[in-house]
Amino acid sequence: MKTESRTYLSISYFIYIFAALIFFASSSSEARIYIDINSPGDKKLPIAVQPFIGNAEISNIIKDDLTFTGMFDCISDATQIERPDQPFNRNNWQGLGIELVVKGTVTQSRDINVVISAYDMNNGKEVLRKEYSAASSLIRPIAHTIANDIYKLLTGQQSMFRTKIAYVCDKGAKKELCIMDWDGHRNQSIGLASDIMLTPRWSPDGARLIYSAQRNQQWAIYSLVTSTMREQSLIRLSGLSMAGNFFPDNKQFVFTYTKDGKSDIYVSEVGASSATKLVTSSWIEVSPTVSPDGKSILFVSNRSGGPQIFISDQRGDNVRRVTFQGSYNTSPAWSPKGDRIAYVSMMSGRNQIFTVKPDGSGATQLTDKGSNEDPSFSPDGMFITFTSNRDGVKGIYIMSINGKNQVRITPKSSRATNSNWSPQ
Repeated sequence: MKTESRTYLSISYFIYIFAALIFFASSSSEARIYIDINSPGDKKLPIAVQPFIGNAEISNIIKDDLTFTGMFDCISDATQIERPDQPFNRNNWQGLGIELVVKGTVTQSRDINVVISAYDMNNGKEVLRKEYSAASSLIRPIAHTIANDIYKLLTGQQSMFRTKIAYVCDKGAKKELCIMDWDGHRNQSIGLASDIMLTPRWSPDGARLIYSAQRNQQWAIYSLVTSTMREQSLIRLSGLSMAGNFFPDNKQFVFTYTKDGKSDIYVSEVGASSATKLVTSSWIEVSPTVSPDGKSILFVSNRSGGPQIFISDQRGDNVRRVTFQGSYNTSPAWSPKGDRIAYVSMMSGRNQIFTVKPDGSGATQLTDKGSNEDPSFSPDGMFITFTSNRDGVKGIYIMSINGKNQVRITPKSSRATNSNWSPQ
């Protein structure tokens, strides 16, 4: 299969806009899947990404992206006989055991233009040819986009390479909302200072972030429209309001309201001035999060003694317990498919990240260094971002869904917490 297309890439702060015209030389049913990402195993797919003519930085970013997934082995430039400026010749790559060769050419003036070709070593055919255009300042976004297209070619799935992570950063005595690329680059503070800021959460369409903040000794839940950077106050009550996440309609959201030692879970709508109780009892109910299909809600309750994770339907009914291992379990987060739940469990006085199935089975510990909090899944469900103090200063980390390859992506010199992964 050969694919030819041209992609124009621009950015408005955090949203990538893509326009592509794609031609298929054969039906998509004939596409070869080089590696099954759902099949367990440690074998990596060997590929070659040659230094791009005109800008090797782009090809290096692509290799970093693909290598981080743990699924690909990008062979070193030193082992390559064929020069980047030479036409692809299958004979030059025999004996290296690779499955795919990627070549690229970059031209740059006011804009940056990249043309890539990918060749299948099984039959020697060009299986992908695509052209990308963007402002010259968008080298990293254009590299992430190319890496995503290569990843999709090899796996049949979208990657997380074009996504963002929102988090709370320290700015002196104040807290601010910050956003960065998934790999920690292009880190940017929004400039919205608060005495305390917590729980930023993306809407499913990526158009909004909601978060809780204390300003002038008063708590409120705010919304930030990412295309305009306009902030809106959503909920302002006399007690403590803690943002949960959105329903799939991108309008309704859940939150916790605490007053006089009593915490209940509410639902409200963007633009509404009222809220409705969703889960209420004589116990403490906090940390609500809506499932990807909108049919279930996870929350933390002490109705069984210590804090444990419970699940209800979308109306707050049919409550049942999810976690049974450990006496102190908090901070639930749904996987994109709704088939796993990440959460925090206290082990020997430190918080560790676990995953479990919605029926309570298959509890698996992922972290064991330092104290770890705030788990959030990548949109492909293959990775988790979280907060850890293992280096002495709290920072944002990412890891594979199996707990491997745990890497800090915020500088050790800055304190960062409350990370949340954007949708595609």
